Amino acid sequence: MKLSNKNEKGLENSKNFLRGKAHVYNRDNIDTDLIIPARYLNTDNEKELAQHAMEDLDAGFVKKVKSGDFIVSRENFGCGSSREHAVWALRGAGIKAVIANSFARIFFRNSINNGFLAIECKDIAKNVKDGDELEIDVEKGTIKDLTNNKEFKFTPFPKFALDIIKAGGLLNYVKNH
Repeated sequence: MKLSNKNEKGLENSKNFLRGKAHVYNRDNIDTDLIIPARYLNTDNEKELAQHAMEDLDAGFVKKVKSGDFIVSRENFGCGSSREHAVWALRGAGIKAVIANSFARIFFRNSINNGFLAIECKDIAKNVKDGDELEIDVEKGTIKDLTNNKEFKFTPFPKFALDIIKAGGLLNYVKNH
């Protein structure tokens, strides 16, 4: 499988890696209400949700993030309520993946089911700085910090999960199979 930064939903066959800048939130338990506050759950439009992504945690998030960038965080990212809007808001803002020490299970499942990458990589948040250029090889399970010449390993996704992500989510996968 080859990956690209250009596909809004899922992964596309044009590159073997993803490359973008890290937006580091060096804290535990970033919940879905911090990712997208409940007051904005009246829409499922990703671009509308994106305008409010992370605003209660980082008011400048939407202005500094570029398409293809990554969020890097610590433990239990996406805890709280089961809210697909959290994935939609991040994806709508251009975030290609969240890389964290660990995820709340419901956020992790919502990510895969919506064709979005949630990558568990221990100790990444304490070793990557805000603005570092990262390169992810999803198939090999590696993340390179190109700014500091460091490499991190993560357990690659099982084939079925990658197939769902590549299809743009579970619904698209089921429609095509």
